Amino acid sequence: MSEINSIYADYQATTPVDPRVIKSMKPFWNESFGNPHSSNHARGWQAEQAVRDAAASVAGLIGADSDEIIFTSGATEANNLAILGLARRALPGRNRILISAIEHKCVLATARSLAAREGFIVEQIAVDGGGLVNLDSLEKQLDGNVLLVSIMAVNNEIGSIQDVAAIGTILASCDIPFHCDAAQAPCAMDISTIASFADLVSLSGHKIYGPQGIGALFIRREFQERIEPLIYGGGQQGGLRSGTVPLPLCVGIGAAAQLLVDNSVRGERDRIARQRDRFVELLRLGGAPVATNGPVTSHRHPGNANLHFNGFDAQDILGALQPRLAAATGAACTTGIPEPSHVLRAIGLSAAECDASIRFSFGRFTSDEEINVAVEVVMKVLDVLNES
Repeated sequence: MSEINSIYADYQATTPVDPRVIKSMKPFWNESFGNPHSSNHARGWQAEQAVRDAAASVAGLIGADSDEIIFTSGATEANNLAILGLARRALPGRNRILISAIEHKCVLATARSLAAREGFIVEQIAVDGGGLVNLDSLEKQLDGNVLLVSIMAVNNEIGSIQDVAAIGTILASCDIPFHCDAAQAPCAMDISTIASFADLVSLSGHKIYGPQGIGALFIRREFQERIEPLIYGGGQQGGLRSGTVPLPLCVGIGAAAQLLVDNSVRGERDRIARQRDRFVELLRLGGAPVATNGPVTSHRHPGNANLHFNGFDAQDILGALQPRLAAATGAACTTGIPEPSHVLRAIGLSAAECDASIRFSFGRFTSDEEINVAVEVVMKVLDVLNES
């Protein structure tokens, strides 16, 4: 397979696997390959210990205990397990589900399926122009009928960073479970205490420089009996998610999580934010008609630049950028859906403005030189499109 020679600016869609993560996974493909659930021999014990270690690393990332970590196929499954699992063991009268207006499509779709098929009432929590939840408005929506509130920690399109601690404190005072999709959060903010404020937290391996196909759901210990499984079988993972866990992938997400608790991570985030800001500044200095969509930088994912190119069509720009620069119009998981971004509409953009918006996202392996070249490529494309 030939390698595509392009600058990668789509880190929020997926991150490349860190070489250190690959190294940690390698023995578990064909050397230490035992079934973690085989309890009768040493290979199985070794594999089980590797999974336990991985769970401990993921737990350490968010301030949880390892027995509160359930491995899944990704954040989408984790979100489904959290919402459907809690709904299907809901107490009588708890029939309202509140979700922010900018949640990931899988959260929106899961909640709507409960409304359509199982009689739940789903209500959206409005956000401001920066994509931030208004806490006063949230409090006014709460009552004893609310089963669950689901608010993502960091938005995947515009990078809005929510005040998870404040949200969790409000909901705890009302005895309402808080589910937090934190797939984008580890690379954007310190989440070492998020398990203290949320009752269920979803994570994804391929958003944190780990492998695709693996995720995790933190379920606070006292909530585990309140979750109905989606997958039944041999009762693995405390019966909450049956099936043989993928040993190398578990090791991979554990290794990726371990790298994110290193003291160097803050410096990495600061560097990426500077590169992001420089990218936007150079575009503006070059005369590109760009405006930033979403929050101010202090409440924004450090790698996220969601830009509105006034007078242009985003798909025209992205097509002309190929194969030199990889970026996106929004969430990769909504590919093929011919409608404006629900996130951009929720923060007040018109359909035309949505159609002119592109998300550039940078990360761990982005270089300063790539920022310079990316700006040059974008400016050349804009010139060509202006002439056509």
